[in-house]
Amino acid sequence: MATLRGCAVTLPRTYGRTAHLRTHTSEHPYSCEVEGSGYTATMRVHLTRHIRTHTGERPYSFEVEGCGFSATTRSWLAEHIRTHTGERPYSCEVEGCGYTATVRSSLTKHMRTHTGERPYSCEVEGCGYTATQRGVLTRHLRRHTGERPYSCEVEGCGYTARVRSHLTSHLWTHTSEHPYSCEVEGCGFTAARRSHLTRHKASRHRR
Repeated sequence: MATLRGCAVTLPRTYGRTAHLRTHTSEHPYSCEVEGSGYTATMRVHLTRHIRTHTGERPYSFEVEGCGFSATTRSWLAEHIRTHTGERPYSCEVEGCGYTATVRSSLTKHMRTHTGERPYSCEVEGCGYTATQRGVLTRHLRRHTGERPYSCEVEGCGYTARVRSHLTSHLWTHTSEHPYSCEVEGCGFTAARRSHLTRHKASRHRR
Protein backbone atom coordinates (compact mmCIF):
# COMPACT_ATOMS: atom_id res chain seq x y z
CA MET A 1 0.00 0.00 0.00
CA ALA A 2 1.36 3.44 -0.93
CA THR A 3 0.51 6.71 0.81
CA LEU A 4 1.22 10.04 -0.89
CA ARG A 5 2.84 12.70 1.29
CA GLY A 6 0.22 15.14 2.54
CA CYS A 7 -2.61 13.04 1.08
CA ALA A 8 -4.88 10.73 3.08
CA VAL A 9 -5.55 8.40 0.13
CA THR A 10 -3.98 4.93 0.31
CA LEU A 11 -3.44 3.09 -2.95
CA PRO A 12 -2.94 -0.65 -3.38
CA ARG A 13 -0.97 -0.75 -6.64
CA THR A 14 1.32 1.32 -8.86
CA TYR A 15 -1.32 1.95 -11.55
CA GLY A 16 -3.77 3.38 -9.02
CA ARG A 17 -1.03 5.55 -7.51
CA THR A 18 -0.07 6.95 -10.93
CA ALA A 19 -3.66 7.79 -11.81
CA HIS A 20 -4.29 9.43 -8.44
CA LEU A 21 -1.13 11.55 -8.69
CA ARG A 22 -2.64 13.20 -11.75
CA THR A 23 -5.42 14.67 -9.58
CA HIS A 24 -2.65 16.61 -7.82
CA THR A 25 -0.65 17.55 -10.93
CA SER A 26 -3.70 18.22 -13.19
CA GLU A 27 -2.06 16.06 -15.87
CA HIS A 28 -4.56 14.74 -18.43
CA PRO A 29 -2.54 12.57 -20.86
CA TYR A 30 -5.52 10.99 -22.65
CA SER A 31 -7.37 13.22 -25.10
CA CYS A 32 -10.41 12.82 -27.35
CA GLU A 33 -9.54 13.11 -31.05
CA VAL A 34 -13.05 14.06 -32.16
CA GLU A 35 -12.88 17.54 -33.72
CA GLY A 36 -14.20 20.22 -31.38
CA SER A 37 -14.44 17.94 -28.35
CA GLY A 38 -11.47 19.07 -26.26
CA TYR A 39 -12.09 16.35 -23.67
CA THR A 40 -9.06 15.09 -21.75
CA ALA A 41 -8.77 12.49 -18.99
CA THR A 42 -6.42 11.32 -16.28
CA MET A 43 -7.17 7.66 -17.06
CA ARG A 44 -7.62 5.72 -20.30
CA VAL A 45 -10.83 4.12 -19.01
CA HIS A 46 -12.40 7.57 -18.59
CA LEU A 47 -11.54 8.43 -22.18
CA THR A 48 -13.06 5.13 -23.35
CA ARG A 49 -16.32 5.99 -21.59
CA HIS A 50 -16.30 9.50 -23.05
CA ILE A 51 -15.81 8.25 -26.62
CA ARG A 52 -19.08 6.33 -26.27
CA THR A 53 -20.88 9.68 -26.10
CA HIS A 54 -19.72 10.23 -29.69
CA THR A 55 -20.18 6.69 -31.02
CA GLY A 56 -23.47 5.98 -29.27
CA GLU A 57 -22.12 2.63 -28.05
CA ARG A 58 -23.98 1.32 -24.99
CA PRO A 59 -22.40 -2.09 -24.26
CA TYR A 60 -24.11 -2.79 -20.93
CA SER A 61 -27.75 -3.92 -21.10
CA PHE A 62 -30.40 -5.25 -18.74
CA GLU A 63 -32.61 -8.02 -20.06
CA VAL A 64 -35.91 -7.36 -18.31
CA GLU A 65 -39.02 -7.81 -20.47
CA GLY A 66 -40.27 -4.47 -21.69
CA CYS A 67 -37.26 -2.49 -20.45
CA GLY A 68 -34.64 -2.33 -23.21
CA PHE A 69 -32.31 -0.13 -21.16
CA SER A 70 -28.62 -0.04 -22.09
CA ALA A 71 -25.76 2.01 -20.68
CA THR A 72 -22.33 3.33 -21.54
CA THR A 73 -20.86 2.26 -18.18
CA ARG A 74 -21.31 -0.70 -15.84
CA SER A 75 -21.98 1.61 -12.88
CA TRP A 76 -24.78 3.40 -14.77
CA LEU A 77 -26.38 0.03 -15.49
CA ALA A 78 -26.13 -0.91 -11.79
CA GLU A 79 -27.94 2.31 -10.89
CA HIS A 80 -30.70 1.57 -13.40
CA ILE A 81 -31.20 -1.98 -12.10
CA ARG A 82 -32.10 -0.48 -8.72
CA THR A 83 -35.15 1.16 -10.32
CA HIS A 84 -36.42 -2.41 -10.88
CA THR A 85 -35.30 -3.94 -7.57
CA GLY A 86 -36.21 -0.96 -5.38
CA GLU A 87 -32.81 -1.14 -3.70
CA ARG A 88 -31.71 2.16 -2.12
CA PRO A 89 -28.30 1.41 -0.57
CA TYR A 90 -27.32 4.99 0.29
CA SER A 91 -28.97 6.34 3.42
CA CYS A 92 -28.87 9.63 5.31
CA GLU A 93 -27.36 9.26 8.77
CA VAL A 94 -29.02 12.36 10.20
CA GLU A 95 -31.21 11.22 13.09
CA GLY A 96 -34.89 11.12 12.21
CA CYS A 97 -34.40 11.74 8.50
CA GLY A 98 -34.83 8.34 6.87
CA TYR A 99 -33.84 9.50 3.37
CA THR A 100 -32.41 6.79 1.11
CA ALA A 101 -31.12 6.94 -2.47
CA THR A 102 -30.32 4.64 -5.35
CA VAL A 103 -27.11 6.53 -6.20
CA ARG A 104 -24.45 8.18 -4.03
CA SER A 105 -24.70 11.50 -5.90
CA SER A 106 -28.37 11.84 -4.88
CA LEU A 107 -27.42 11.34 -1.24
CA THR A 108 -24.66 13.95 -1.57
CA LYS A 109 -27.19 16.47 -2.91
CA HIS A 110 -29.66 15.56 -0.16
CA MET A 111 -27.09 16.11 2.59
CA ARG A 112 -26.87 19.75 1.55
CA THR A 113 -30.44 20.21 2.80
CA HIS A 114 -29.05 19.47 6.27
CA THR A 115 -25.71 21.27 6.02
CA GLY A 116 -26.90 24.31 4.07
CA GLU A 117 -23.93 23.92 1.72
CA ARG A 118 -24.40 25.65 -1.65
CA PRO A 119 -21.15 24.96 -3.52
CA TYR A 120 -22.17 26.33 -6.93
CA SER A 121 -22.12 30.12 -7.21
CA CYS A 122 -23.05 32.59 -9.93
CA GLU A 123 -20.04 34.56 -11.15
CA VAL A 124 -22.06 37.46 -12.56
CA GLU A 125 -20.95 40.59 -10.72
CA GLY A 126 -23.39 41.69 -8.06
CA CYS A 127 -25.56 38.57 -8.24
CA GLY A 128 -24.52 36.46 -5.27
CA TYR A 129 -26.75 33.51 -6.21
CA THR A 130 -25.63 30.11 -4.97
CA ALA A 131 -27.07 26.64 -5.57
CA THR A 132 -26.92 23.15 -4.14
CA GLN A 133 -26.68 21.55 -7.61
CA ARG A 134 -24.79 22.42 -10.81
CA GLY A 135 -27.93 21.97 -12.91
CA VAL A 136 -29.83 24.50 -10.80
CA LEU A 137 -27.02 27.03 -11.31
CA THR A 138 -27.09 26.37 -15.07
CA ARG A 139 -30.81 27.19 -15.16
CA HIS A 140 -30.20 30.33 -13.09
CA LEU A 141 -27.50 31.57 -15.47
CA ARG A 142 -30.09 31.65 -18.26
CA ARG A 143 -31.74 34.55 -16.41
CA HIS A 144 -28.59 36.54 -17.15
CA THR A 145 -27.93 35.27 -20.68
CA GLY A 146 -31.54 35.16 -21.87
CA GLU A 147 -30.96 31.66 -23.25
CA ARG A 148 -34.18 29.66 -23.74
CA PRO A 149 -33.03 26.29 -25.15
CA TYR A 150 -36.38 24.47 -24.97
CA SER A 151 -38.78 25.32 -27.78
CA CYS A 152 -42.34 24.29 -28.65
CA GLU A 153 -42.54 22.35 -31.90
CA VAL A 154 -46.22 23.09 -32.52
CA GLU A 155 -46.41 24.91 -35.86
CA GLY A 156 -46.87 28.65 -35.47
CA CYS A 157 -46.36 28.69 -31.70
CA GLY A 158 -42.82 30.00 -31.13
CA TYR A 159 -42.84 29.44 -27.37
CA THR A 160 -39.44 28.91 -25.74
CA ALA A 161 -38.46 28.19 -22.14
CA ARG A 162 -35.47 28.38 -19.84
CA VAL A 163 -36.24 25.01 -18.21
CA ARG A 164 -37.70 21.80 -19.61
CA SER A 165 -40.52 21.66 -17.04
CA HIS A 166 -41.87 25.01 -18.26
CA LEU A 167 -42.03 23.65 -21.79
CA THR A 168 -43.82 20.53 -20.55
CA SER A 169 -46.44 22.70 -18.82
CA HIS A 170 -46.79 24.84 -21.94
CA LEU A 171 -47.44 21.81 -24.15
CA TRP A 172 -50.49 21.03 -22.04
CA THR A 173 -52.02 24.29 -23.29
CA HIS A 174 -52.06 22.68 -26.74
CA THR A 175 -53.40 19.30 -25.60
CA SER A 176 -55.85 20.72 -23.02
CA GLU A 177 -54.37 18.31 -20.46
CA HIS A 178 -54.78 19.44 -16.85
CA PRO A 179 -52.75 17.04 -14.66
CA TYR A 180 -52.90 19.11 -11.47
CA SER A 181 -56.16 18.92 -9.53
CA CYS A 182 -57.44 20.61 -6.38
CA GLU A 183 -57.72 18.20 -3.46
CA VAL A 184 -60.45 20.16 -1.66
CA GLU A 185 -63.61 18.06 -1.61
CA GLY A 186 -66.22 19.24 -4.10
CA CYS A 187 -63.96 21.76 -5.83
CA GLY A 188 -63.10 20.07 -9.14
CA PHE A 189 -60.55 22.69 -10.20
CA THR A 190 -57.77 21.41 -12.48
CA ALA A 191 -54.77 23.18 -13.98
CA ALA A 192 -52.15 22.74 -16.66
CA ARG A 193 -49.45 24.13 -14.38
CA ARG A 194 -48.63 23.47 -10.74
CA SER A 195 -48.22 27.21 -10.14
CA HIS A 196 -51.82 27.80 -11.31
CA LEU A 197 -53.07 25.26 -8.79
CA THR A 198 -51.03 26.92 -6.04
CA ARG A 199 -52.57 30.32 -6.85
CA HIS A 200 -56.05 28.77 -6.95
CA LYS A 201 -55.64 27.29 -3.47
CA ALA A 202 -54.31 30.58 -2.09
CA SER A 203 -57.22 32.62 -3.46
CA ARG A 204 -60.16 30.20 -3.10
CA HIS A 205 -59.33 28.00 -0.14
CA ARG A 206 -57.22 30.22 2.09
CA ARG A 207 -58.22 29.80 5.71
